[in-house]
Amino acid sequence: MKPIQTGIERLLPDPPPILQGKRLGLLANPASVACPHGNRRFQSTRALIANHYPDQLKVLFSPQHGLFAEKQANMVPSEDTIDPVLNIPVFSLYGKTRMPTEAMLEPIDILIIDLQDVGTRVYTFIYTMALCLRAARAHHKQVLVLDRPNPIGGNRIEGNCLKPEYASFVGMYPIPMRHGLTIGELALLFNDHFGIGCELHVTPMAGWKREMLFLDTGLAWIPPSPNLPTPTSALVYPGQVLWEGTNVSEGRGTTQPFEIFGAPFFDTGRLEAWIPKDKLAGGHLRPLAFEPTSDKWEKTLCRGFQLHIIDPEIYRPYRTTLTLLQAVVCVQPEAFHWKSPPYEYEFEKLPFDLITGDRSVRKAVEDLVPLEDLEQTWAEELKGFEEIRRPYLLYEPK
Repeated sequence: MKPIQTGIERLLPDPPPILQGKRLGLLANPASVACPHGNRRFQSTRALIANHYPDQLKVLFSPQHGLFAEKQANMVPSEDTIDPVLNIPVFSLYGKTRMPTEAMLEPIDILIIDLQDVGTRVYTFIYTMALCLRAARAHHKQVLVLDRPNPIGGNRIEGNCLKPEYASFVGMYPIPMRHGLTIGELALLFNDHFGIGCELHVTPMAGWKREMLFLDTGLAWIPPSPNLPTPTSALVYPGQVLWEGTNVSEGRGTTQPFEIFGAPFFDTGRLEAWIPKDKLAGGHLRPLAFEPTSDKWEKTLCRGFQLHIIDPEIYRPYRTTLTLLQAVVCVQPEAFHWKSPPYEYEFEKLPFDLITGDRSVRKAVEDLVPLEDLEQTWAEELKGFEEIRRPYLLYEPK
């Protein structure tokens, strides 16, 4: 298999004329690097852009977790700073503001975006991008998105679409939890279908195919954020992120966030007995104990499980975690509860409802509605989303 070339690697040997002589800004983080092959191996995008376009890179922008992905969970802001190597301003888009201001954009003509998305609706990087597109439209700037793989594949979509009344920084647009698009394709969708309307350009990858999971790409996984340390953590994330809206630990403060979950009150034997094995298709639960060093249940012994992915082709992350949630609600109702606000700068709505994008999901979990019935209510909106996304696909479906 020929090595996959990400957007940054395709940009440098064949730069578009729009960049010639223009003042540049860059939105990036530690996962913004060249592929592990060739003479640019593991070089950061910010260094490559600075070297390839001398004196043109004027400003850097950072998403949630900071330019070096050093910050932890939600509502932990990062500050504006100066890049220690390039000696240019770094503006945080997860601090005093989440949208670039006119003053931040004034030094540039074109904003380049190179971020590794993880294929899940609630991941804030895609909304930082969307807000950059809005700011670019308002202040007459161009945007160039350098595409990267969807690490959980581009063929499969899953889950309900967000309801507009639950729009937030973990869901701005009515897309499914597992959307099956690359960040470049999402940029095109947001900009055109949802009417942002900025002057947008996308540099696509070469060699990526929609059926690929990240382990199929031959690329090196560099965690885009501190709590997605492996491709497996990204694969379970569209479901396991639901625990963030509860008093159950999603594994933050451990070495395997989202892959492990639990709480001091878990009765793993009773929970295992309740869960039908056919509802965990492609996955396996292994009981364990863990003690988070931070976040929920810090320094407290928790009982729980590690979620092992046996067959990623048939594994459905959203369905799986909803099954696990129903088990906890049914078996241990006296100890389980939904987490209270705030969550990602929303101070009134329940975090779980913001994550799922529809309060009816929580009600179905509480009422032990069969998940097949719940999923049937999403069938038409998923079919509609398939039609909506089709014009923006940069890579042919299998």
